[in-house]
Amino acid sequence: MLQEFNQANEHILININGQLIPREEAGISPFDSAVQGGDAVWEGLRVYCGRIFKLTEHLDRLRASAQALSFAEIPSHQEITEQIKKTLAANAMTDGVHIRLTLTRGIKVTSGMDPRLNISGPTLIVLAEHKAPVYDKTGLRLITSSFRRCRPDMLDPQIHHANLLNSILAKIEANAAGADDAVMLDVRDFVAETNATHLFLVKDNTVCTSHVVACPDGITRATVLELCEQMQIAHEVRDLKLSDFYEADEVFCTGTMGELAAVVEIDGRMIGSGQCPESGSMTARLSQAYFELTSHQGTVIA
Repeated sequence: MLQEFNQANEHILININGQLIPREEAGISPFDSAVQGGDAVWEGLRVYCGRIFKLTEHLDRLRASAQALSFAEIPSHQEITEQIKKTLAANAMTDGVHIRLTLTRGIKVTSGMDPRLNISGPTLIVLAEHKAPVYDKTGLRLITSSFRRCRPDMLDPQIHHANLLNSILAKIEANAAGADDAVMLDVRDFVAETNATHLFLVKDNTVCTSHVVACPDGITRATVLELCEQMQIAHEVRDLKLSDFYEADEVFCTGTMGELAAVVEIDGRMIGSGQCPESGSMTARLSQAYFELTSHQGTVIA
């Protein structure tokens, strides 16, 4: 799975602190905290038919992450929403759009990690692109990474920070193995998530996913659990071993950028039949329910 350049994004305008800048001219200062130390928080948003799905939940998580990192200033939900609307309108975007929303601690007076060097306020970046869900619907192949997710006392996974090196190292391993993504374990040897998404398994018509001990409490993950409740599908949140996934009837991953996508192989082991689950499978049922939900729910922005 490799994303390709979309020609529709060649001349997009990117919003940096309220200024709309052509893609080829956009940039931030080398003194910005995101450059200096990955000192930033972010969210991925998706636009469906003029609506952003779960916008409030994403902005809540952005604010909570910035507060956990002790940002001196955090724009309000209203301020950020207005900049998102401004960006989408300028690019004439209403559907099939992914937004990368980044809030950095801002520009430093001199290079260094000390937050006291930041005296100019945060940097808000709204990057909107024409982008369909990125995962191949014919089924993903995963390997298990040698890199582990950190314990909460090392780096709180509920902080949705922009330092993604842990994930990038795992993705490098997946690329080298010819896989789509990598499963990442926690330090207790339980499955945490992949380098980019949450994981679910289906066994005997029960949907299971891991506790968020070493990964963020995903918004798409929470939506799938809500759908299970509404559809009266048996579901559990518990510690899961790799062998639980090897033996599963179905496995799928979830995330804003890729929605729901079936997994057909992990570490060379076929999941179920080794083919993308057919219509009527649990993965297909939940994918359809998610599609129906996103088609009519969300914050109107266009």
